[in-house]
Amino acid sequence: MSAFRVVMVTVPKDKAEEMSQKIVVSGLAACVNIIDNARSIYKWKGELKTETESILFIKTATKKVENLIKSVRDDHPYETPEIISMTISEGNPDFLNWVDEVTTK
Repeated sequence: MSAFRVVMVTVPKDKAEEMSQKIVVSGLAACVNIIDNARSIYKWKGELKTETESILFIKTATKKVENLIKSVRDDHPYETPEIISMTISEGNPDFLNWVDEVTTK
């Protein structure tokens, strides 16, 4: 299993900064990139929905993912937030070492 993950979360634009800061300050991730103005089209409870959201790309250690998901679910305004964890199989060793250092504290 990889020691590192990218966790993707969609959030309302007005929550992206606050959630990202909390994630990093709490040590659950080393870095969060916020991508604004993502258009999401989906079916929810039988209705077609279109929203403009932000996408958070959260870089973290695998050992932090469970607590990260819990934190996001607790703070997220959606009933069923999108939280997807993807394994990092390769990357810049210096960057991954930094992620490890920051998430070890």
